[in-house]
Amino acid sequence: MSFESSIEWTDATWNPVRGCTKISPGCKRCYAETFAERFRGVKGHPYEQGFDLRLVPEKLGDPLRWRLPKMVFVNSMSDLFQAGVSDDYIVSVAQVMAHANWHTFQVLTKRADRLRKLLSTKLRRFASEPHIWWGVSVENRKYGLPRIDHLRSAPSVVRFLSVEPLLEDLGQLNLNGIDWVIVGGESGPGARLMIKTGYCLSKISAARHVSPSSSNSGAEFGKRLPADCWRGVLTTNFPQEGNARRCQMRGSASRLLRKLRLRTHLIR
Repeated sequence: MSFESSIEWTDATWNPVRGCTKISPGCKRCYAETFAERFRGVKGHPYEQGFDLRLVPEKLGDPLRWRLPKMVFVNSMSDLFQAGVSDDYIVSVAQVMAHANWHTFQVLTKRADRLRKLLSTKLRRFASEPHIWWGVSVENRKYGLPRIDHLRSAPSVVRFLSVEPLLEDLGQLNLNGIDWVIVGGESGPGARLMIKTGYCLSKISAARHVSPSSSNSGAEFGKRLPADCWRGVLTTNFPQEGNARRCQMRGSASRLLRKLRLRTHLIR
């Protein structure tokens, strides 16, 4: 877990799953893969196996130990809904999020079809939790736009989009039922250019909350997007969280933490 994430729209990251596989153009220059592969073969390092898929059940209980409320990006180094992660393990992750309700969890996936199916079935009891936000990545029309439809049809209190890396003009977006949108480009060597500034809010401003991601603004903009591109919309403009956050661990959360310690070895 990173206690001080450099990602503007979250406070911390939590990775009970590591590694992933590429499924669309947005995965081409995956920052997580680049980071993880640097440590392949380094004995004892969390990414000794590089970006190969690995469940990390010993990390499941981490949010239950963090007593101060945080915005937590779930699986910044993976995708919880990829095929190699069982339904039962996903439910275990959701159980922790439900109990650790003094935090706000941001769950982002490119596997929107599986997200929709599970939120309508095995994850249905977690869909109504206001402190668990469910989101999908949107990089272009072909792959990204269908994910929005899957997300919108899923039962959820808070739905969000990560429109990064933004690789093309998405056209007129239907953002009905979408509560929050993150917009950004690609960073690092060989980054693909983000669409020009005139597009930024012309199609996306219908969302109630828009957060520009300045660290991934793409090579065209250098280090930061022009402030006037966002017309005063702030990165801190998050959806309402209601009374979801708590400052103390509930007794049921403590019991779940003990239970996770006992059965961690069974999930490997």
